[in-house]
Amino acid sequence: MSPIWTHKQILALAPDTSSAKNAQALAVRSLWLSLGYNQQAIWGECQGSGSNTYRTQIDITELAFKCTCPSHKQPCKHAIGLFLLFADQKDAFTKTPQKTSLDTPKHKPDNKTESTKKVVDTAAQAKRAEMRYNKVTAGMQDLELWLRDLVRQGLAVAQGQPYSFWDTAAARLVDAQAPGVARMLREIGSIPHSGIGWEERLLTQLGRVYLLISGFKRLETFPAEMQADIRTQIGWTQNQEELLTKVGVRDRWLILGQRVTEEDKLRSQISWLWGEQSQQAALILNFAYGSQPLDTSLIPGTSIDAELVFFESAYPLRSLVKIVHNPADPVDKMPGYSSIPNMMQAYAKALARNPWIEQFPVALQAVIPVFNDDGSCRGVRDADGYMLSTIGIRSEQTWQLLALSGGHAVGIFGEWNGDRFLPLSAYAEDTFVTLSK
Repeated sequence: MSPIWTHKQILALAPDTSSAKNAQALAVRSLWLSLGYNQQAIWGECQGSGSNTYRTQIDITELAFKCTCPSHKQPCKHAIGLFLLFADQKDAFTKTPQKTSLDTPKHKPDNKTESTKKVVDTAAQAKRAEMRYNKVTAGMQDLELWLRDLVRQGLAVAQGQPYSFWDTAAARLVDAQAPGVARMLREIGSIPHSGIGWEERLLTQLGRVYLLISGFKRLETFPAEMQADIRTQIGWTQNQEELLTKVGVRDRWLILGQRVTEEDKLRSQISWLWGEQSQQAALILNFAYGSQPLDTSLIPGTSIDAELVFFESAYPLRSLVKIVHNPADPVDKMPGYSSIPNMMQAYAKALARNPWIEQFPVALQAVIPVFNDDGSCRGVRDADGYMLSTIGIRSEQTWQLLALSGGHAVGIFGEWNGDRFLPLSAYAEDTFVTLSK
């Protein structure tokens, strides 16, 4: 079976405090019509509202949750309640050799299926690649002229431009098949109205775009890893099927943070992992459009013994999970840098290898949250007094952080964008708290 989970560790998996509270009320034997488990899974049937019953399953090997209830939260209160009940009253569950899985097995094609695959037309493929390269080249040349005109007129003129000024330029880059640069311009468009210090932030981001243009013009002169970074930033993708054939990095990967953003019905989920032995960060990126569900196999506060393969880069971060070797277990510590200056040194070295890193993963072992008079979190400070300013912490999360720290040092994980720190999770006294999802 899986490692032993404590009540505190199970409740830390809840997506919010209300789910945790409701789950505890469901961890009662009389509310479950049937209960079972085996080496792979735990399952149960819970009496819902009225005549409805909900079938809840927990895959112990990968710590994945599934429930037939209408809740969109992952894991839902029924899953957490079932997990709590199993931790308290395992004898109430019937052990069975029945195979129970949350996911249907992937179809393994037979020889006949493989032989009917379409033959790749390499000549046509090369022609399409050349056409795209030419379109991107033309788009980047136009962008360089546009940037030169913008800077020549002065940043004050940029502040007076409507958002459509940036969006129109971004749309031309989409037409030029450079969607990555288009996204950069759209994000830059909000900077002139972002308050004090906007001039420095705007010039910094324009400089990154210009550096990308310069790098693309001399693409063939760089090492393969730097070429990959430039092409990725512009919008080329790497073949994931081919990537999964490569040898990866096996480690105990701590799942320390997760963040979801949405734009035009497309949701992007960023999960941050940290290798216990390799001391390497890994970013897992998943997408879902409209009502499609996001991946739920990576739950902050847990760890997996897995092999990850990294996308080619001078500073590899983005990766794919290739193989999970053992069941998930709880995170029992916060790894990372011993001080903020040490983190800044690592950040500088990372930028030297890949200057287009937008979010740098930061794990700090012992920092003290600093709060304003109104209770909001102003930043985190290390033992030597160095401080990172924070952003994006909602009031509920601020109180969670305050309760966890009590004025004392905690471990914390989040993203550093070069200006502000976004906390995603915190850890102290065997308690892991998710601050953002």
